[in-house]
This record gives sequence, C-alpha cells and structure tokens, in this order.
Amino acid sequence: TDAELGWTDSVFDPEVLTIGFARRVATYKRLTLMMSDPERAVRLLESDRPIQILIAGKAHPRDDGGKGLIQALFQQRGRGPVGSRVIFLQDYDLAMGARLTRGCDVWVNVPRPPLEASGTSGMKSAMNGGLNLSVLDGWWPEAHDGTNGWAISGDVDDDHAGQDGRDGAELYRLLEEEVVPTYYDARAEWLSRVRRALITCGPQFGAGRMVGDYVERMYSRVASPVS
Repeated sequence: TDAELGWTDSVFDPEVLTIGFARRVATYKRLTLMMSDPERAVRLLESDRPIQILIAGKAHPRDDGGKGLIQALFQQRGRGPVGSRVIFLQDYDLAMGARLTRGCDVWVNVPRPPLEASGTSGMKSAMNGGLNLSVLDGWWPEAHDGTNGWAISGDVDDDHAGQDGRDGAELYRLLEEEVVPTYYDARAEWLSRVRRALITCGPQFGAGRMVGDYVERMYSRVASPVS
C-alpha cells in the first residue's frame, strides 16, 4: 500500500556518494564483501561524509550459494542506517542495469580472481561518468592505469577465507581513505579521474574495438581465398 511504501520517499540523497553493485549474483561475485565488516560499513553509511549503496541482481535458481549471499545481506537490514542507506532492487534486468550504470558515482566489482570473464557493467559505468573500484580481474587489469579508478589485488589464492578478509579490508580502506575523501573534499581530482576514465575506457571498451579485434585478430587468421 501507499502507507507501507511511504518510507521510500525519503530514502537516498542525490548529494550523497552513491555506490552501485549490480550483476548476476553468483557465489564468486562475493556480494557480501561490502558488508563483511558491519561496524566499518555502518560508520561509512552514517558519517558526516556518508555513502549510499544500490544493489541489484539475481541468483540462478539452483545456485544456493548465490541465494545465500542475498539472504546474508538482508540479515543486515536492522543495523543502524542500513535500512535507509542500502537498497536491494528486485527483478534486475537490462533496463534497470542501464539506469544504475548512469546513476552511480562508483561501480564496485569484487569477484574472486581469476573467475571474472569480463565485467561489462563496469565498462558501461565508466562511459557514463562513473568510477570503478574493482578487483584486478576480467577487463579491469587492462583498463586501470592508477588515475581512472581504484583497484584491489587480483592475485589468486586458494585460501578463500584469507583472501576474502584481505580483499574486504582493502575495499574498506579504499572507501575510507581515498574514495570518500576525494568525492567530498577534492572535487577537482574526482572530475579528473572521471575524465581519465572516459578517455581511457570509452574508446577501448566499446563495440567498435570489439569488431576491430575480431576482424584483425580472429577472422584474418581463418579467412581463405574465395575461388
């Protein structure tokens, strides 16, 4: 009812740093890494320079691990400002993905290396003026140059628990020490990073480059003269 949904009118603030995480919720995507340290997460959400997080995704019906990640996220709803600063959007599809990649300031991608195939949502975010904070896996090792976003180690580690702990700590460190201060206190630097992302990612990760690579690197190798 309208009364039950009334709280949505006051959720989120267009002036607050908005972080997006949207994709197929497979276990290796590590959805809950952003909430791996609840106390630090709450401090980020309710500080005088707060963040707000938009999450969207679907787990495969047979992926119990992926569904468990969503359930674990929902268990945090009662912690302080989580209910008003973290939103999970249902029925993730292409239309919702387009709106998210246009509307988020930072796009987070934290897959477990080396399992990321590409990361096309991060490419779309960069082309819409967003900055990526991503594990160096998939497309990001080629795209990241130190000035166009932020990176977390892409080293492979069979100790998944230890890896999650290190990557989660680095995610929080980057948010606390670099992303948030730059957004609120150094807008010129922020805009410089946005420009660098547009310059470095836009031409290199579009359909034009894809077609060119296929023609030059693949089709030319198998082409045979036509008799």
